[in-house]
Amino acid sequence: MARSAASALMTTYVVGDIQGCFKPFRCLLERVEFDPSKDVVWSVGDLINRGPDNLKTLRWFYEHRESVVIVLGNHDLHLMAVAAGARKMSKSDNFGDILEAPDRDVLLSWLCQQPLAHHEHGVTMVHAGIPPMWTVEETLDYAKEVESVLQGPDNSVFFEAMYGNDPIAWSDDLTGMTRLRVITNYLTRMRYCTKKGKLDLVSKGPKPKTDALKGKKVAPWFKHEHRLTAEDTIIFGHWASLEGVTKSPNAIALDTGCVWGNKMTLLDLDSRTFHRCKLN
Repeated sequence: MARSAASALMTTYVVGDIQGCFKPFRCLLERVEFDPSKDVVWSVGDLINRGPDNLKTLRWFYEHRESVVIVLGNHDLHLMAVAAGARKMSKSDNFGDILEAPDRDVLLSWLCQQPLAHHEHGVTMVHAGIPPMWTVEETLDYAKEVESVLQGPDNSVFFEAMYGNDPIAWSDDLTGMTRLRVITNYLTRMRYCTKKGKLDLVSKGPKPKTDALKGKKVAPWFKHEHRLTAEDTIIFGHWASLEGVTKSPNAIALDTGCVWGNKMTLLDLDSRTFHRCKLN
């Protein structure tokens, strides 16, 4: 089907967590008649892991690198850490096809150059979220601190220090790898936190676990009434159990759990139209 004159203009699409589920991703591209010479695909991160086609997914994004924007997710960072020898694959990891590929170094070198936050068209995209006490401008600046190390020659040191839940809250006084770890946890792992940004990294479902922070009241990061990005449009993934529902007009959740048997979601950023395809 040929595009109408109105749809011949460039369109920006945003896709939720792919996690190696390449078939429904291609289904979505075909549904919207994606044209890489005109259109752009943004990804909220977690391109790979646990789905059936990790290498194929990563290769597609590399081959279309002039027409894509991605922010790194926790699974993307984990892949790079394993590739750097800073971590071993877990039983649930299945990205060995990437590690054994002849073009792995090219793919991983490109992946390391990708940001943790992206702002364009009045929209900010991150993998997990933005804590209540950060502005968009601060988020982009803090993300750059991690990116500068990730993209440098000593990123293996970062990968060694990246894992862990401490510290659970931000402080301007944090330094070194401790500072980078909490920035990374906010941007790639956060779901629930207190209004001051104390992280509950245990709860993953649609409701927090009881007393996860020993009496501290937690809520989804986007539900805090006085968060500094309340008037900003934030697009994120990571949280499949939300099933794309935030009940917050400025917080758009795109991880709809495709890798768990549900549908993958693609957002037309211009028309705010949602498209969905299933794994099977």
